[in-house]
Amino acid sequence: MKAVLERGDLAHLALFLWATGASSLLVWTLHELAGANRRFNAFVQEIAALNRLFGRSDTNK
Repeated sequence: MKAVLERGDLAHLALFLWATGASSLLVWTLHELAGANRRFNAFVQEIAALNRLFGRSDTNK
C-alpha cells in the first residue's frame, strides 16, 4: 500500500512539473509575440512616416 501512495505522489509531482513547464512556455510565447507585435507596429509607423515625408499617401501609385 505504501508503494502505491508513493508512486501516486510521484505521478502528481510529475503532472505538476509538466503543467508548470507548459504554462511557463505559454507565458513566454505570449510575451515574445507581444514584443514582436510592438516591433512590427513600430516598423509600420516608420514606413508611414517615410511615406508622409516623401508625400506618398498611396503606395500603389
